Amino acid sequence: MNSFGRALRLALRHRVTFVASVLTALLVGGLWGGNITALYPFVVIAGRNQSLQDWIAEEIQKSRANVRQWTQARSEAEKDLAAPDEARKKQAAARLAQAEARLEAEQNTLARYEWVRPWIDDYLPRAPFRTLLLFLGLVLLGTLVKDLFLVANNLLVARLANLGGLELQRLFFARTLRMDVATFGNEGTSDLMSRFTNDMQALVTGMNILFGKLVREPLKMAACLIGAALICWRLLVLSLVIAPLAALLIRALARTLKRANRRAMEEMAQLYNTLAETFQGIKIVKAFTMERQERRRFQRVCKKYFQKSMRIAGWDALSKPVIEVMGMLIICLAMLAGAYLVLQGETHLLGIRMSARPLTIESLLVFFGLLAGAADPARKLSDVFTQLQAGAAAADRIYALLDREPQVRDPARPRPLGRHSKSLVFEGVHFAYQPGHPVLCDINLEIRFGETLGIVGPSGCGKTTLANLIPRFADPTEGVIRLDGIPLPEVRLRDLRRQIGLVTQDPLLFDDTVLANIRYGSPWATEAEVVEAARQAHAHRFIETELPEGYHTVVGLMGGQLSGGQRQRIALARAILRNPSILILDEATSQVDLESEKLIQKVLERFMRGRTTVIITHRLGALALADRIAVVQDGRLADVGTHHELLGRCDFYRRLYEIQFDELRQSA
Repeated sequence: MNSFGRALRLALRHRVTFVASVLTALLVGGLWGGNITALYPFVVIAGRNQSLQDWIAEEIQKSRANVRQWTQARSEAEKDLAAPDEARKKQAAARLAQAEARLEAEQNTLARYEWVRPWIDDYLPRAPFRTLLLFLGLVLLGTLVKDLFLVANNLLVARLANLGGLELQRLFFARTLRMDVATFGNEGTSDLMSRFTNDMQALVTGMNILFGKLVREPLKMAACLIGAALICWRLLVLSLVIAPLAALLIRALARTLKRANRRAMEEMAQLYNTLAETFQGIKIVKAFTMERQERRRFQRVCKKYFQKSMRIAGWDALSKPVIEVMGMLIICLAMLAGAYLVLQGETHLLGIRMSARPLTIESLLVFFGLLAGAADPARKLSDVFTQLQAGAAAADRIYALLDREPQVRDPARPRPLGRHSKSLVFEGVHFAYQPGHPVLCDINLEIRFGETLGIVGPSGCGKTTLANLIPRFADPTEGVIRLDGIPLPEVRLRDLRRQIGLVTQDPLLFDDTVLANIRYGSPWATEAEVVEAARQAHAHRFIETELPEGYHTVVGLMGGQLSGGQRQRIALARAILRNPSILILDEATSQVDLESEKLIQKVLERFMRGRTTVIITHRLGALALADRIAVVQDGRLADVGTHHELLGRCDFYRRLYEIQFDELRQSA
């Protein structure tokens, strides 16, 4: 429950809402117990067919008679204490103790009756039926007021829980954005989506239950139990002797439910993952006619989630009869003991004093009514265990990610970083996503400011990984990367990435306008500057002529309304508008036609002046812009040089060139 408690503390920051919710819960609880206590005058009037004035006068007479009786009994017991017989003295001492206790109880009762009598005489009708109507009206009014406070309490609790959930969502999203890029690849976005949606909703529901029913229902129970204690607290204690056993059983059930809910949430995350994979790869699914296989895979995941859900339902179903049986045992025990005391006119049970004076049938009926009133909130609480434990399990899953520290983070004392003007140096850089499986080995490379470096190599050789180390999407496992002589881990991430423009092979566009997508990362740019960047990226023409609303056209989710080449040119315009000192092009023209590629290369040739550029490409034609070319093979730097130098001394580069040259010649 530690993680759940942390989530609750976020909600408790809204003190006014919390205090108001507690006050309304107190009023609901008080009115709940008060309405049940109103049963007493109803029983008196209906059972005796007399007004409350007659009843109070009769009770006062009885109490005065009892006071006289026990005063006389005390006097007789005191006289017998002077007897020489020791046995008689002991009996007299016992009678004296009993007489004093009963006398004190009768005097207290008489004082209460005499205190309340003027109120009854002055304010209540003298006709029994009119008095009954008055009390029924008061009960109805009390119920109405209670329900008004109940509505207010539900609204306040919902506000409190949702405010806490909103704050947690903000923190969770902010922390997720700080996580390493590798986290999104290793764990997938489906698990994150599950935590953001399913788990977060379960947590908010749990907080709603805790601030609502788990505060309000115990207060209703407390009001009833206090009323029952005022009638006969010893009988109440006797009735509740099995309550600790019920608490132990409920605690065991709560732990089991929490574990079951955590497993169900893990299966839900897997369900999200299956849906995401299938929908994102729908073209491949249909092309390879794998619909049946995907249905079977989805069915397997759904079946596992169903099994976990049924296990939760089973434990939840068990919790209700456990609480109900325990509540019935408490009431039956109270009825058995109470009936004995009333029918026998006794104040002791098995030698133990249960009340100061004999209970009346009216007070016993109200006592049972109050116990039943306490049992109803207990029954309602049995319905919340599953949701509460689901909220606790969700909090554990959310805070497990929230507490995780990213491996790539800002230094405690960052060094100032001016605009890049000297060099970018890799010194003995090694990198591995998993221990024992190196991706890059002993990379030593210097890129001078203003230089354009092309990186070539077969797929999977580590080209993109090498480029990803520059903006610190990950840090080397060994070695260091220096920018203008400063190790990258010693500068603030924002200062570093502000100087970098990135265009990837599969550019991501947001579900917004073309204008907003180009301006992304440069929110201060004017519309004229956006248009100029689009011109340089050879995108302005198709934006104006092919898109229905030009720069104000919404591109759809992930840029789905545009072709791959159009998305790449918009992404290139976005990088150009940022005016970075370091430009990284990762297959940035792979999805444009050759004519557009040549035009873009002319633009890039001008744009790359005065900035460091890294070009990753499979098209050797794009390397015409490069001052030098780095050849990467099996995670190692095979060679670095100009195009002509590499043709003369690097067999691997020569083979790449010959392969592409043959392909171009055949296509021509």
